[in-house]
Amino acid sequence: MVHGIPPNFWAWWQLAPESSIPLLLLAYLFFTLSKANSISLRDQWFFYLGLLSVVLVVNTPIGTHAPTLFWCHMIQHMVLMMISGPLLVLGSVAHFKPKNSLFEYLTNPWISWAIYAALMMGIHFTTLHEIVMKKVWIHNFIEVPAYVIVAYLFYYNLLDKKTPQSRISPAISVFSLFFMMVPETLTGFFIYVAPKSLYDNMFEINDQRLGGSLMWSGSMIIDTGWLAFAVFHWIKSEERKSIEIDAEIAAENRK
Repeated sequence: MVHGIPPNFWAWWQLAPESSIPLLLLAYLFFTLSKANSISLRDQWFFYLGLLSVVLVVNTPIGTHAPTLFWCHMIQHMVLMMISGPLLVLGSVAHFKPKNSLFEYLTNPWISWAIYAALMMGIHFTTLHEIVMKKVWIHNFIEVPAYVIVAYLFYYNLLDKKTPQSRISPAISVFSLFFMMVPETLTGFFIYVAPKSLYDNMFEINDQRLGGSLMWSGSMIIDTGWLAFAVFHWIKSEERKSIEIDAEIAAENRK
């Protein structure tokens, strides 16, 4: 094994129908929707890249080895929660506005933040991780979809670009994203510095530390990108407000 990569690592690909079939269905539905509603090319790119990012960590050797190599599991975790979910939001938030009370409750900024943080820390610091890793079907059918769904719910309001029904201001979006860095980075940090296996010796200690370091550093890098995105739209929002105020003042002066 070289740097945590076993021999013939890249030879192990999988169809993963439990993920591939729903992804194909989502792609078909979104394609149909885009034709009927003239969805912008930008939103289409965001949505399809979100689906592709799931494929890249589920159907590739990263996904194949996720149950047995901790660093693969952490890469899969980061991509699904910090890249796939947000990209799917950016591609669909302007076109997907369900009025379902359960959806509105789960996308409440406080509730979705708590669920997101609880999933991340609960999976890695409780016996849930051992259960998931020992029963691969739970990992494939429950954990992987949960990462994407919970991330979608969390980012649904935070990355809302222009939709007027957003329940939080751009400023609160920035602060929420910033404070989510705390459980994300601390999860990686505490896994990395742990002096012994946290998972009943399911993984080698070096594998565990590699996974922790990837989570620690990777989450900071990815989160910085989304923070920059949110700050950009915060600034744009303030510019629009300034223009509206100037227009109102000019209208008053003309009276």
